[in-house]
Amino acid sequence: MKRQGGFTLIELVVVIVILGILAVTAAPRFLNLQDDARIAALQGLKGAIDGAAGIVYGKAAIEGIDTKNDGSKVDSLITTAFGYPTADKDGIGNAVVGLTTDWSIYEDTSDPASFYAIFKTSTDLTAAPTACYVKYTEATGTTVDKAAATTINSTGC
Repeated sequence: MKRQGGFTLIELVVVIVILGILAVTAAPRFLNLQDDARIAALQGLKGAIDGAAGIVYGKAAIEGIDTKNDGSKVDSLITTAFGYPTADKDGIGNAVVGLTTDWSIYEDTSDPASFYAIFKTSTDLTAAPTACYVKYTEATGTTVDKAAATTINSTGC
């Protein structure tokens, strides 16, 4: 009689158990991609804001308005404070292409030096966000410690 080659039931069960263990350990790594993508988008926006603020400061320095806080404008379009864009639609909103159209924004009236951007919602925000945002703070002086700053809060993304 010929002996047929094949797998026994025990061998198949062992393979299925090993595949199950691999799936349980690998699945969470691949299922959390949306949070990582949101954080990466926030980091990209922060980079765009920082880059735009640097370019505006360079233009303001060339025009000699990098020490003024009187609403001077770079290229007759971007309002500046100490050479950096102000924290509003006329400042950083005009400096970063798409910031006011692709993101929901909040201009903090209680703290006019702060400007928030979050992922697009149906309307602009009516209150400062508490999670998953990029915050731009305009310059308050001419020294490095008072320069414009951009921060990310990635909790809750």
